[in-house]
Amino acid sequence: MTTLRFDAASPWWTPAVHADRRPLLLARNRIQAGLREYLAAEGFIEVDPAALQVSPGNEAHLHGFATQAIGNDGISRPMYLHTSPEFAMKKLLAAGEVRIAAFAHVWRNREQGPLHSPEFTMLEWYRVGEGYDSLMQDCSAMLRLAATAAGGPVLRYRDRVCDPFADFERISVVDAFQRYAGIDLLTSIAVDGSTDAGVLGLAMDKAGIKRAADDTWSDMLSRALVERVEPNLGLGRMTVLDRYPAAEAALARPVADDPRVAERFEVYACGVELANGFGELTNPAEQRRRFGLEMDEKARVYGERYPVDEDFLAALALMPDASGIALGFDRLVMLATGAPRIDDVIWTPVATA
Repeated sequence: MTTLRFDAASPWWTPAVHADRRPLLLARNRIQAGLREYLAAEGFIEVDPAALQVSPGNEAHLHGFATQAIGNDGISRPMYLHTSPEFAMKKLLAAGEVRIAAFAHVWRNREQGPLHSPEFTMLEWYRVGEGYDSLMQDCSAMLRLAATAAGGPVLRYRDRVCDPFADFERISVVDAFQRYAGIDLLTSIAVDGSTDAGVLGLAMDKAGIKRAADDTWSDMLSRALVERVEPNLGLGRMTVLDRYPAAEAALARPVADDPRVAERFEVYACGVELANGFGELTNPAEQRRRFGLEMDEKARVYGERYPVDEDFLAALALMPDASGIALGFDRLVMLATGAPRIDDVIWTPVATA
């Protein structure tokens, strides 16, 4: 485990602090170089998507950084720093690219802590004409490369260890809830994918998981996931948490054999979420409907909405079948080096206080 000797309250640019952090930062560079070599060998083209967008994304609980773009006519219009390069990269798929990847700086407001930075690096990549299973194999290879580049045989976060060289575990969200929370999640999901908060609430009460009186189905799912499920994932080996409920997969297509769940998965190591992957939804009308639902929820909870990127929806009509994934690069470096905080592996951490 990495032991940092400096006072965490000291500025990162203090020479002694930097000297202590520097081995982690050099490991970061080696890991990034190794991942770039892997992607190149797999035939990916590295792209550089613009960060300034008309919409930061349309997921209810993601919060963007807003700014104003002033045109030559002196008129300003709202713009945002992206929370993911997803919209821009999917436009490139519509344009004809088939394997693309990007190390993109992204910005998410209201997020700061040991595992969160308001500005961080996301590795995002897409495979046209391939199922999302291929992305799971990519992630397994990348975790191994990261551990090797950092010089350690395992990934580590606090007292949790993951062997990236072991075969990974794949478990559905439904099975994980049954195993770790004692909740039959499908009893609260209708055939059309709609959800029943009352049914899930009773199951939460029976399982002894606290909830608020006004919790939505999604709120309760998140509570149970964080409290009972996530701490058990990625221990000893990488875990793929697969087949998310369709209601929690706004950008993923439904699973062919069960419309209640979708082609969405997350990758965990040491109880930490590292990546979020999809079999991509390419139906613009359905995507517009889902964005509307997400923004309705955002307005209900936070009192604001984000605009829809109409160009993105237009491009979606041209986009071929594809799978895509976003991996938190800084988190991967954390686990490979054993660093206790995300700021320890960022060259120039953001100070918001």
